[in-house]
Amino acid sequence: MLRRSAARDPHKLAVTCGDVRWTYAQFQEVCERLAGGLARSGVGKGDRVAILARNSHAFIALRFALARLGAVLVPINFMLKADEVAYILRHAGARLLATDSEFAAVAKAAAGNGTQVERFIWLPAEHSSEPPADMLRFDELAGSAAVLAEADVAGSDLAQIVYTSGTESLPKGAMLTHDAVLWQYVSCVVDASIARDDLALHALPLYHCAQLDAFLGPSIYVGATNVITAKPVPENLLPLIERHGITSFFAPPTVWIALLRSPLFDKTDLTSLEKGYYGASIMPVEVMREIARRLPNMKLWNLYGQTEIAPLATMLGPEDQLRKPGSCGRAVLNVETRVVNDAMQDVPRDGQTIGEIVHRSPQLLQGYFHDDERTAAAFEGGWFHSGDLATIDDEGYITVVDRKKDMIKTGGENVASREVEESIYELEGVSEVAVIGLPHPKWVEAVVAVVVPKTGTQLDEAAVLEHCSRKLAAFKLPKRVLFAESLPKNPSGKLLKRELRKAHEALFAAS
Repeated sequence: MLRRSAARDPHKLAVTCGDVRWTYAQFQEVCERLAGGLARSGVGKGDRVAILARNSHAFIALRFALARLGAVLVPINFMLKADEVAYILRHAGARLLATDSEFAAVAKAAAGNGTQVERFIWLPAEHSSEPPADMLRFDELAGSAAVLAEADVAGSDLAQIVYTSGTESLPKGAMLTHDAVLWQYVSCVVDASIARDDLALHALPLYHCAQLDAFLGPSIYVGATNVITAKPVPENLLPLIERHGITSFFAPPTVWIALLRSPLFDKTDLTSLEKGYYGASIMPVEVMREIARRLPNMKLWNLYGQTEIAPLATMLGPEDQLRKPGSCGRAVLNVETRVVNDAMQDVPRDGQTIGEIVHRSPQLLQGYFHDDERTAAAFEGGWFHSGDLATIDDEGYITVVDRKKDMIKTGGENVASREVEESIYELEGVSEVAVIGLPHPKWVEAVVAVVVPKTGTQLDEAAVLEHCSRKLAAFKLPKRVLFAESLPKNPSGKLLKRELRKAHEALFAAS
């Protein structure tokens, strides 16, 4: 794919990161030389090579060099502790571990914990850093003069193993082929309008499939220009958008909210932004309306999916943002999606009946690495089970109401945490909110809201409850409202409700 993009647009700027600027021809040459250097170092087809590093030009070059060799990429969440990294390294059987200076100590500690890691590769970061003395250096490998023989790589070969976050159990390694990734790129290009003239900012962690394969990969597929950064915070993002004239930007709702709340927002020229994307978690309807109001020239897309489908499954386009607020849209080009009950029957298309989202697609994983049991369970009935609960309306638009594990069962009644969250977001002064279920001696589970007020706003529990009582049935009302300065999130911006549940699990113990 990269070789073809370089042949089509050799002199076009492909990548900029810090002080590095590569045309497509230069990017192609770096990857070719890097693949040659890796081959000379013993990396071959089928070898698993892990990456534990922040975003950089070196990260994406390694990604394409491994694909050229037929080696298998294993990106790892850099927020994990050494023992958690070690589990992934052991499970994947990774022989090499690429890292940067920031995570070198964690990488070494993890590799020494019973893994098969033989060597380390040092990756330069967005800004200047010093390499450890005992690692293979990216620039030396990429300076290789080795002639790389054409690798015997087929579309059905494994391209990557991406580990899903373990909420209820140990992480699972989703096996994705070259074909699955490319089918997904086509869905992104067609349905998310990713185009050659885009100037895209990639700021969310590249270890996560959303940034890596829903945005960066498709952008290189069509020959767009890509700005890479490792810091998804307003004080970095807003100046970058203005400086580079960024036209396309993806972020989860939490990052969009942070941008809107930043004092820099109204001082920054954001008129270049034409395409805005959100995903990874549900965008509160009130926040979506605020984005439309404050960035009136920007079209907005909602992309929904998960690691196992490479990751895009459904899309809500700009024309439907206000017509179908809160929906994740309809299945994209190369995906077939249904909402079913426990008997695998389609639920009524009434926008009210809740079922589970299931998919069929060439974008789907081959299975979970070394885990036949969970693979069989995920594909029970011949469709992939997403674990997301949703409704579907008479036009086929899907609205996610919750993860199965986030549906709150209180006093025998089901409460979707998202419905309560949307209600609270309508209250003036609310910046963020997460609704969780906590153990309760009477109700089994109690609805609890954790609210982050906007800066300078005073909110109390009585005001939130009074507001909710006007919007929701009595059984859906929070039993408690807690206040926090922030909500726990992973680097891709997903709310970590499990951490909130753990932190407050004893709230009703004395009730």
